Amino acid sequence: MSADAEDRRFMAAAIRLSRRNLGLTSTNPSVACLIVRDGVIVGSAVTAPGGRPHAETQALSEAGAAARGATAYVTLEPCSHHGKTPPCSEALIAAGVARVVVAVTDPDERVAGRGLAMLRDAGIKVETGVLEEAGREALAAYLARQTRKQPHVTLKLAVSADGMLGRLGEGQAAITGPVSRGQVHVLRAETDAILVGIGTALADDPELTCRLPGLEARSPVRIVLDPRLELPPASKLAQTARTVPVIVVTERDDRDDPAFVARQAALEALGVEVLICDPRKLGALLTALATRGISSLLVEGGARTAGSFLDAGLVDRILLFSGVVTLGGDGVPSPFVPGRRPDGFSLRHTARYGTDVLQEYERDD
Repeated sequence: MSADAEDRRFMAAAIRLSRRNLGLTSTNPSVACLIVRDGVIVGSAVTAPGGRPHAETQALSEAGAAARGATAYVTLEPCSHHGKTPPCSEALIAAGVARVVVAVTDPDERVAGRGLAMLRDAGIKVETGVLEEAGREALAAYLARQTRKQPHVTLKLAVSADGMLGRLGEGQAAITGPVSRGQVHVLRAETDAILVGIGTALADDPELTCRLPGLEARSPVRIVLDPRLELPPASKLAQTARTVPVIVVTERDDRDDPAFVARQAALEALGVEVLICDPRKLGALLTALATRGISSLLVEGGARTAGSFLDAGLVDRILLFSGVVTLGGDGVPSPFVPGRRPDGFSLRHTARYGTDVLQEYERDD
């Protein structure tokens, strides 16, 4: 096997490993590191839950003395700055690795090539851009927050065979099958936050948690766009707010309105955070979420919420699940349907889950 082919093989393995802790690493990205010597992986790790320790120091610890003269495959440029932990570039230098292969250069202004320069200055051979496109896909949420100061937004829609999202006034409608629903729960487990509009919250009374066995602890922060603060204290969201965080976004801060004050107090007593930020100014909301360390946002709202994010140009990826059921004339139309490419997006992937079809679109820019 050529050196280039071997680099791609090990980097592909590192990128797969990096996805393991998506949604768990707080403000830090989920990065993977493999330490390889003579074609054998002697150390491997991914950023720990909470963001520390970083992947490189864990992998080096596992490799021990075998790291000397080895190659390190890292999905994101090793950090070069002193924070709560020493720089990973220094750790790689101290361990005596001979070569470092990187998929993506870190856009963080504290790093941005400095980590690579430190390694080269220490006499370590550095290769960059190996499987960069796949690396950027795995790091899309982190890169969006670093470069745009907003989370990476995924819009998920489940559409019936006749192009509907649900039936008016009937709450949740079973459009897709159990395999697709399981995939959505995996997506929730990999995402920092999930968002719906108050219409969906009132009609469906959803819980919006990850309920796959073994992944329950990976439920995302739940966000409701609620301009008039209508979320009922008896709702599943409010009742579980102390277990999985809930943020209600309202445009009002009417302390002179006794009814508003009472609703806010009731929700806050249950652990719900009330965030005063006009829900119609979605760009400002995304910026506010990014400052809280939210890098990835899954929009699962109804037609109005989906349309608002699309119209504002804030959607990065669309996951369109289409089922075989027909809802009829009293259905709620989807903003778009299979076979009609949304403006500004390209179809990147198609998969079948049982009788359902998933189409994945990405923004063209």
